[in-house]
Amino acid sequence: MIYIEIFLVLIAVYAFINIASFYKFSDDKKRALKNIRRTPEKTLLIFALAGPFGALAAMKVTHHKTKKKKFWLVYFFVFLHILFFYFIFSGFLLR
Repeated sequence: MIYIEIFLVLIAVYAFINIASFYKFSDDKKRALKNIRRTPEKTLLIFALAGPFGALAAMKVTHHKTKKKKFWLVYFFVFLHILFFYFIFSGFLLR
């Protein structure tokens, strides 16, 4: 029973990280439109590494950083997270 609770907490933390990533990208877009101090690209990429689904969603919704080649890494981060979850849920790491 404790494993289910830990699993639910981990899902909640992962969701929060992706929401924070979405917010950070969206906020940077707002700041770009207002011509005020922006979030450094390195910071955005760190958020994207931790929460790629939120970053990708924000990029698509706000049309932000979609043409910069550096931010194509977000797609790679999504791929890495999917691969990681595949191995976890397929039992590969539990053998």
